[in-house]
Amino acid sequence: MTERLESVKSGAIAASATVVSFEVFSIINSQLGTGDRFGSPFGADPFHWVVSTAIVAVSGFLFGVTYRYIIRDDANPHLKSGGVLAFGLVRGLTQLDLGLYLERPLWPVGVLVLESLVLFAVAGLVLDWAIARHWLKPF
Repeated sequence: MTERLESVKSGAIAASATVVSFEVFSIINSQLGTGDRFGSPFGADPFHWVVSTAIVAVSGFLFGVTYRYIIRDDANPHLKSGGVLAFGLVRGLTQLDLGLYLERPLWPVGVLVLESLVLFAVAGLVLDWAIARHWLKPF
C-alpha cells in the first residue's frame, strides 16, 4: 500500500508540474499567434482548452508514476532523460502528425513538439527535486 501511495503522490506532483507548464506555454503561444490554431485558453474554443488540459494532466500523472519506477535508486542520467524523451516524443510526434495531416505551417507545430519535450523535462526535474527533499521515495 505504501508503494501505491508513493506512486499516486509522484503522479500528482508530475501532473501539477505539466499542467502549470502547459498553461505557461499556452500564454506564450497566444502571444506568438499559435494559440488560436492549437487550442489556447485565449482562443475561440474553451472546450478544446479544457480537453487539452485534461490530457496534459493525465499524461503528466502517468509520466510521474512511470518515472518513479524508471529511475528507482539508480543515478543513471540516461534512464531519466530516456523517460522524458519517450513521453515527450510520443506527445510531440502525435501533434506533428496531426499538424501535417491538417496541413498546418511547420513552425507552429515544431513549437508544440518542443513544448511537449519541455513539459516532461520540467515534470522530471520537479520529481527529482521532490525525491531529493524526501517528499517522495524512489521505487
